[in-house]
Amino acid sequence: MDESTRENETQLVVFMLGEEEFACEINNVAEVLKMVKVTPLPQTIEFVEGVINLRGEVIPVIDLRKRFGLMEAERTSESRIIIVEVDGRMFGLIVDSVSEVAGLPSNQIQDAPDQVAGGRNHLIMGVGKINDRMLIILNIDQILSGDEQIALDQVAQARKSIAAQ
Repeated sequence: MDESTRENETQLVVFMLGEEEFACEINNVAEVLKMVKVTPLPQTIEFVEGVINLRGEVIPVIDLRKRFGLMEAERTSESRIIIVEVDGRMFGLIVDSVSEVAGLPSNQIQDAPDQVAGGRNHLIMGVGKINDRMLIILNIDQILSGDEQIALDQVAQARKSIAAQ
C-alpha cells in the first residue's frame, strides 16, 4: 500500500452490538479493556452503567446497548469497555466484543441512509463496507448530548470527592 492510500484511509476500531458490526475512529479510542466491575450510580441517566477506577481516574461508563435502545444481553468473556476521549473527557462504552482495527479508504464511507439512522442520524458518521461486511461508523462526539456530558461530569466529580474523603 502506498503512502497516499494510507493518508486517505480511516482507521477504525470494529466492535459488535448484538448481530450488528459497528466502528469508531481509532483517534477517539484511548484503550480497550476487558470487562471490569462497574460501580453503579443511583439516580443517573438510564444508559449510564456507573463508573470505573482506571489508574486513579474515575471514568463514567455507558452501556451502548441501552443508549441505542437495544435489548440487554448477558456480559461474556468477550465483553469489552472501549475507553474513548471526546473534548478532553474520557468515558467508557460497554460493547459485546471488539474484533479488530481496520483501515477503510475514506472514499468508501458513505452517509448513513435515513432508514438506517432513523431519528438518531447524528449518532452515525456513516456506513462503510469491508469486503462483504457492512460497518455502521459511530460519531463518538455525538454519543452524549451536552446535558448528558454535564451530568456525567457532575457524577465523576461527586465520585472523586467521595473517594478523596
